[in-house]
Amino acid sequence: MSTLTDNASTHPFFVLHHGLPRQGPGSDATTRRLLSLVGALPERPRVLDLGCGPGRAALLLAAEAGAEVTAVDLHEPFLDELHASAEARGLTGSITTVKADMAELPYPDGSFDLVWAESSAYGIGFDTALRAWRRLLAPGGALVLTECEWTTAEPSAAARAFWERHYALRTTEANTRAATGAGYSVLAVHPQPESDWDEYYGPLGARADAADPSAPGMAEALAATREEIAMRREHGTEYGYTGYVLRPTDSWPTRPKTAADVAAVHAVNAAAFETEAEADLVDALRADPEAWLPGLSYVAEAPDGSVAAYALVTRCRVGGAPALTLAPVATLPEYQRTGAGSAVVRAVLDAARARGERLVLVLGHPSYYPRFGFRPASGYGIRPGFEVPDEAIMALALNGSDDSGQLPRGMIQYPAAFGV
Repeated sequence: MSTLTDNASTHPFFVLHHGLPRQGPGSDATTRRLLSLVGALPERPRVLDLGCGPGRAALLLAAEAGAEVTAVDLHEPFLDELHASAEARGLTGSITTVKADMAELPYPDGSFDLVWAESSAYGIGFDTALRAWRRLLAPGGALVLTECEWTTAEPSAAARAFWERHYALRTTEANTRAATGAGYSVLAVHPQPESDWDEYYGPLGARADAADPSAPGMAEALAATREEIAMRREHGTEYGYTGYVLRPTDSWPTRPKTAADVAAVHAVNAAAFETEAEADLVDALRADPEAWLPGLSYVAEAPDGSVAAYALVTRCRVGGAPALTLAPVATLPEYQRTGAGSAVVRAVLDAARARGERLVLVLGHPSYYPRFGFRPASGYGIRPGFEVPDEAIMALALNGSDDSGQLPRGMIQYPAAFGV
């Protein structure tokens, strides 16, 4: 994870890293998984791979996604490696290598369908990357980046001391909130497996063992590399890499509902449905401490600041395990089909994801909710306790996993206010 440049002072690090398949934790499997979580792309997507290193991801994206890849790195020898690999695989027409600073990119707004950064955003910082790269995305485009994070609430003193010298780590919840605060919707969060670290540190460790410690500057480089590998071996349960799949949000501003919004929310639900049953449901759920989850009730604001749309998730259970149910979702009639409802749904799902929730269920229109990633719940082994068309009961795995083995299975138990 060392920052490599063409500066002579970092040459020993380049000697250690030159010719290695990766310059950070990752794998082809993780690249494919993140790509699958992006969703539909144009037939020949324009991809910007930032901090590409020797280009393992760029090669996969060109070969398997049919992408036109612009691969950017400051270290020209890495770009030379990528060019040679592309030529060997017949991909020279699909990959353009560019020596540039990822913080000062020369591309116009909206130039790319996909911006990709595996193990490289730390070079300018997660928050800076979010701000700087958003403008590069074409309408409907996505940003995929991986970030090293704390995986425990209480890291050890040794782990903290190490990372304070290198990079300020945060938790997944904090980084998810940073992404939504920067104007993105979080499509998926993918914790990378330990094997991704092995793919990086295995070859690097072997290279370090074979290096000549008497070469100028090499003793210091070897000491830093071995300290990094030892830290991972001894404290690897405390931090890890996580992949984020992000998309710029709708133009509708959203925020958590406040006490001052109660009457307006009631009015939106009453206006959106034929009866006041949904409005009364919100009030009943708010009064149920086992169902109501503070911070998981969101509004979208109209241009005048009034409430235009509303979405709520509350606690339910699946086979006895905690889950969430999305209901109601309501938009004032005059703002329907303007994106307000979609914006508030994405906002409340992002808030649930940031809290570490795994599963959200919805009983709704099968042509509307799949846009948010919902799929028939039956595919996950989840079923309601009442008769309803199979396609109308849908589930969303908030971490982006489609492995039903990671989610609870069984009967849905709704809060009492739903009356089912």
